[in-house]
Amino acid sequence: MKKYIYKIALFALVTTAWNCDSYLDVNHDPDVLEETDSPEIILPSAQASLGNNLMGWDFGFAGGFWNEYWTQTYTASQFKTLCEYEETGFSNQYTGLTAGTLSDLDMIKKLSGSADNQGYYYIAEALSIYTWQVMTDIWGDIPYSEALQGNTIKSPVFDPAESIYADLINRVDDLLAIDNSTFSIRSQYDFIYEGDMDAWKKFVASLKLKLMLRQSETTGYNNGQVLAFVNSNSFLTSSAKIAGSYWDDSAEGKRHPMREYEAGGASYLSTNVIGCKTFVDYLNVNSDPRLDALFTAPSSGHQGAFFGDFDSKADSNSNGTTDDQEDYSEPIFKGDMDLMIMSDWEVYFYLAEVYTRASDMTNAKAYYDMAVEASLAQNDITDNSILTSGYATWTNGSIEDGIKMIAMQKWVANANYQHIESFLERNRTKYPSVSEMDIKADRQNAFLNFPVGQLTISVNGRDKTNGFLPAAPVYPSNVLNSNVNSPGQKVNLLEKIWWNKKAGK
Repeated sequence: MKKYIYKIALFALVTTAWNCDSYLDVNHDPDVLEETDSPEIILPSAQASLGNNLMGWDFGFAGGFWNEYWTQTYTASQFKTLCEYEETGFSNQYTGLTAGTLSDLDMIKKLSGSADNQGYYYIAEALSIYTWQVMTDIWGDIPYSEALQGNTIKSPVFDPAESIYADLINRVDDLLAIDNSTFSIRSQYDFIYEGDMDAWKKFVASLKLKLMLRQSETTGYNNGQVLAFVNSNSFLTSSAKIAGSYWDDSAEGKRHPMREYEAGGASYLSTNVIGCKTFVDYLNVNSDPRLDALFTAPSSGHQGAFFGDFDSKADSNSNGTTDDQEDYSEPIFKGDMDLMIMSDWEVYFYLAEVYTRASDMTNAKAYYDMAVEASLAQNDITDNSILTSGYATWTNGSIEDGIKMIAMQKWVANANYQHIESFLERNRTKYPSVSEMDIKADRQNAFLNFPVGQLTISVNGRDKTNGFLPAAPVYPSNVLNSNVNSPGQKVNLLEKIWWNKKAGK
């Protein structure tokens, strides 16, 4: 079998981020250059690359802002373009996922021809499908069928996103048809499930469930078929994640990506990010205990700023202190934060939604409760009173009422863990909904009558998108410029992905 030259570092798998042009990709040790025909030593690199890209520069920060968990501080400018809805291509993550994650996974599959390596092939294919799903959900039409063939195809065609989805489901079905119970891998090379092939089978089933539900607002969606799939399969009950125990917060290049951005020298979180009033108020008004796990409160108590309002010199709350001088809640990222690929709460929420759409509110409530409890546990919270007597208590109502309850709690649960996933799911469900409030027109009224539980349009970006929220990034310019088959640039951030059909901004 052909040997590949590969730089490896089994445990130092998190990258540094020194400037705006840096992007989160796996930091292979340049001092260790080895020949390998073994897929096992590439697997941890591929897994860390995927996790790092999901909470990397573009997805981690843009997702944090576009979900209105955060907003830009008044004293810095690093992320103003995101808050102003300037056209962005998320080029760092496009490169990281293609040249990094997918290339690594493709190499694993090429090296897994022997019977002994079937387990590595299975995992690599599962993660490859997952990665392609993320990419086409973000950018829409992308190079797929001719991608990753740089030696022979320099300008791969851009495949329609809907046809990519159809092929991904076919690939998932092929994996589900395989009996992987006899496959084995060395557990220390699998950062996610430590070689538990049954867990990987459940991950694949959960991935298909995700692909099916993403199409819920399209004409091709059939909840009866999805329900039949749910009733005949087992789904993950343990999050697919890289545990926080892998990080070394004291060592450069070995931290959780968000910790790397903060502790690595640039202090991007503490100097550029504050809590957004949209999210902070929602948790605060509803006495959600996750607020204190996600944000540090100033001495006066939790406070968030209007989204995209970083130029304000007004006194919006009429307390004698201008907006730019107020003390705001600041996000918390601990040194041992887990890096999430697919969370248990995510899957429980999917199951709850399927049962809700089937008007089976008993099962819907059961899985909804499991999802919220999983989110609380992830944040080290044992008090689940928000589920029994608080705002998150399941209330039987219409199908749409159930979908809204699920979506709102998913929005909360994903904070600090699955930012880009939250952005995609909001586009699908349209929850949280969007308020028409023009904050700049009357700040005092906006403060006193803030639409708690709704997103607002960026104060400084309102005109840029005509009062709409971003639907998808544009294409990275380097992707278009290097490909003669490129479809041309998108006009703005408002061009929707094919499954984004539900009415709403």
